Amino acid sequence: METLQDAKAMARDRAKRKRAADAQPVQDIVRRLEEDIVFRVYHPRERLVEDELMQRFESKRHVVRQALAELERNGFVLRKPNSGAQVRALTAKEATELYAVREILETNCAKLIPLPVEASLLAPIEKIQREHAAAVKAKDVRAVFRANLGFHAAIFRLCGNDALVDAIADFARRTHPVRLTTLVTEQYLEQARGEHEQILRALRKGDRARLVDLCARHLQPSQEAYLRTIEHLN
Repeated sequence: METLQDAKAMARDRAKRKRAADAQPVQDIVRRLEEDIVFRVYHPRERLVEDELMQRFESKRHVVRQALAELERNGFVLRKPNSGAQVRALTAKEATELYAVREILETNCAKLIPLPVEASLLAPIEKIQREHAAAVKAKDVRAVFRANLGFHAAIFRLCGNDALVDAIADFARRTHPVRLTTLVTEQYLEQARGEHEQILRALRKGDRARLVDLCARHLQPSQEAYLRTIEHLN
């Protein structure tokens, strides 16, 4: 005979299975909407309508709402009572402050990486950079975006401080909407490719001063380009 304790345990198990079943669809929607926001499929301050997203992703309302909640936590979306969700437009002050924190985190991470980096540890990063260079040559900006994220994430993991790596990833996500201003610029893409190669050389040679300087300078073009274009949003 089923007891109250058994019933509660079964209910907890059903809830756990439901959360697990929802988790992947939520993450898929989050990833796709993040890219869409970066590449201006959805523009700053554009509304994200739940019914349209449910139809697009063939998902239930609670799954879409969970995805929007995560996008809000990641700084992509604003949700207001009675007006739904909209793509967040970073102000000049917000963008400047976020990039200032990114520079602090990323340059300090560079100072912690044991140098020079062994060839066996650099090999997978060099592979990512070849993919990045190929995407730049093909002018495939979505592939450039993904390869760029992978390149920097792999380098930051060399510092060995998981908490710092997580913080860097969090602040990088929060500035994703800034990046389109440079991702569509051929000159910047080629500049970024060249700076990646210089970063790899600094890691091989153990040139920490050069590595730290490159990590700081690598952030500047996207921030500066965004600040030049933000006036029309105000």
